[in-house]
Amino acid sequence: MVEKLVAVKGMNDILPPASAGWEALEETVRALMARYAYRNIRTPIVEPTALFVRGLGEVTDIVEKEMYSFEDRLNGEALTLRPENTAGVVRAVAEHNLLYEGGKRLYYMGPMFRHERPQRGRYRQFHQIGAEALGFAGAEVDAEIILLAQALWQELGLKDVRLELNSLGEPAERKLHRAALIEYLEANRDQLDEEARRRLHTNPLRILDTKNPKMQALVESAPRLMDFLGEASLAHFSRVTAMLDANGLAYRINPRLVRGMDYYNLTVFEFITESLGAQGTICGGGRYDYLIEQVGGKAAPAVGWALGVERVLELISEQGLATAPAVPDVYAIVPEAAALPLVLKTLQALRARGISVQMHSAAGAAGEGMGSMKSQFKKADGSGARHALIFGEVELAQGCVAVKSLRGEKLDVAKAQTLQPLDAVASWADSLR
Repeated sequence: MVEKLVAVKGMNDILPPASAGWEALEETVRALMARYAYRNIRTPIVEPTALFVRGLGEVTDIVEKEMYSFEDRLNGEALTLRPENTAGVVRAVAEHNLLYEGGKRLYYMGPMFRHERPQRGRYRQFHQIGAEALGFAGAEVDAEIILLAQALWQELGLKDVRLELNSLGEPAERKLHRAALIEYLEANRDQLDEEARRRLHTNPLRILDTKNPKMQALVESAPRLMDFLGEASLAHFSRVTAMLDANGLAYRINPRLVRGMDYYNLTVFEFITESLGAQGTICGGGRYDYLIEQVGGKAAPAVGWALGVERVLELISEQGLATAPAVPDVYAIVPEAAALPLVLKTLQALRARGISVQMHSAAGAAGEGMGSMKSQFKKADGSGARHALIFGEVELAQGCVAVKSLRGEKLDVAKAQTLQPLDAVASWADSLR
């Protein structure tokens, strides 16, 4: 017997009926993005490895431990399956000079890849939806893109999602804070865990984001980046919060919020829930005014966010908001295979008018094995269809099809059905829409 092949661990099939939830989320996002004048961008899954090393930072966890990187056997080029998509969007914007005529509001959906141990809400192949506003320096765009995410939670009906904010200031300000932070951590080196000691001189800001409970008191007493921000950075942050206040969006300023990528400056934010345990961040982002220049483009400001699709869908399920799977409007019952050409012609006319139709099919390639009426009615009822169309020999001889309601009454094969002329059944079906 041939061995059955299965999916790679942490890379999951998305099957019906669960896929209905994905489609519903994507449709909601597309409609919302259109209202905010964001346009869709689609970038390659594979990018040059240098894009992420340069953009995310060599000492980030993603670059050091999580990327799926390989050498192209044809030309030796170093390539990587994208672990996130902001860098890819920025690369595309720079490569195609999209900002030549002014700023762009873009959004994307798609799979990302990180080589980590699969766990709740974290997979090796996971999916993100992101919004990126490029070429805009004003704090109003920071506020707008945060409000865009909040609008999505409202559209989805999600509760208990809170916003946390911080400002990372500008590179010169972070340099001063970094020196003070290293000095403080060096003085308390005996309290650092192995991971913190490794990051001490490479990426000390990430130590502030530690989840180690033994280090929380140390982190709480560490120098605060906000105390090193200059007038311009503080004013930018104040404008962002003022606009959020004006829109009634509650938030908490979290001075330890740093995000995981090196490219952020000024505003950073996360949307967090307590409903998913340790994996509580469902959306995060911020401003990244220097990334376009880092990947070889002309310097331009930008701000954006990404959400984890799997986490959002899990939260939707946890809160009882899951989308019901799609069901057909009509199920076609076909007692005899000889009627199939006429049946299919009729069903195509229904589909052309926007009616969802599921046709009963033969078990054999030659049309044999259509099954009994009882078994077909059972499948029709199980499909969730609102009506059954019965293409029986007697009905077809009269140029008609029998129509039977399947919802709101006990299924009874023998119960009388109404007849509709074949040439008028499409008009009847219009009443279903």
